[in-house]
Amino acid sequence: MNTLSFFSNISIYEWIILGLYILFFIIQLFYYLYLFRKPLQYASSNNEGSDDAIYSIGIGKELPGISIIITAKNEAENLRINLPSILNQDYPNFQVVVVNNASTDSTNDVLSSFRSNHPNLYITYIPIDSESVNDKKLALTVGIKAAKHDILLFTEPDTKPLSDKWVYEYAKKFDTGIDIVLGCCQIEINKSYFKKFILFDNLFSGVKYISMALAKQPYMGIGRNMAFRKKLFFDNKGFSSVLNIEDGEDNVFINRIATKNNVAVLASSQSMVVTNVVNSLSSWKRVKTKYLATQKYYSGNTIKLFTFELFSRYAFYILFTILCMIALLTPLKILALFAILLFLFRYAVQIIVLNKNSRVYNAGKFYFSLPLFDFLIPIANNLFLNSSTNKSKQ
Repeated sequence: MNTLSFFSNISIYEWIILGLYILFFIIQLFYYLYLFRKPLQYASSNNEGSDDAIYSIGIGKELPGISIIITAKNEAENLRINLPSILNQDYPNFQVVVVNNASTDSTNDVLSSFRSNHPNLYITYIPIDSESVNDKKLALTVGIKAAKHDILLFTEPDTKPLSDKWVYEYAKKFDTGIDIVLGCCQIEINKSYFKKFILFDNLFSGVKYISMALAKQPYMGIGRNMAFRKKLFFDNKGFSSVLNIEDGEDNVFINRIATKNNVAVLASSQSMVVTNVVNSLSSWKRVKTKYLATQKYYSGNTIKLFTFELFSRYAFYILFTILCMIALLTPLKILALFAILLFLFRYAVQIIVLNKNSRVYNAGKFYFSLPLFDFLIPIANNLFLNSSTNKSKQ
């Protein structure tokens, strides 16, 4: 078949399918090579982990005071394991505020045992008999009011920093006049059949929110590793704008107060935290559903941008399948070769971009599982959200 006859044998419908396939291929490359590549570019161009950078802010000026806020509801064991890593930070001017949020276990005893050796630990309480739909917001507000420093660094009882320079890393960013600093969170999973699936989902979610923050379009934060100024909280009347939200107040609050000029990102190894909150698919479903359910409250166009990425992704997969079927059912075998070449090119870009970003999240490497997770995770997330919505209606 010569070139002229080959082109003449392609129908107008096949040309449209081929053109759309190329279009969505280009759109996918834009997302990966422009947007999703930002975290790895940022990590490579900012040597945030050097000792010189860490201690340089102490030269000629006083280090800013930082209050670490933790709310704990029946978290005795997690506090026993993780609180020492927070209390023993290598930083001269920090306070740890733990709000015992109406715990009925031995949380109070655990906190009391730490207080004797750590004068920078401040404990406050929400009474056990208090009833509040927004108990997490109440506990956070109490902790924020108790904080003596303007810079507030947030984490959870099930989370610990991987370095004793964690607080220093935040101090460096706030030293530049920034109001909000967003960090990253790794997941520690010992055993689970779905471990790789969960790690990939956490990786891709993290890449998206860090990428948008670096693109000057911040839209959420992770309550296990983020900080903002106390003044910003009260200037925005606290959580008053998110009182109608049952959970996920951390990311929605950041969505309301973040601008392109007041946010910085931390992605260094010394700024990293790790959580043990996930040990199964069901626990991951519970964590993930909280963030999925709050997306409807986000302002801005970020969700539309990621919805379009998802649409272009599935359109790319569907059109690839259609082109391969056309090649099998007609003499146009070269269409399959062309479709496979573009598919493999996108796949190679995914491998490079996501596996390099994976170093930040300690998620491991993804090769043959990548297309499967790329296709299935949005479906799983939709099932998670629908299941949660149906339960809330019952």
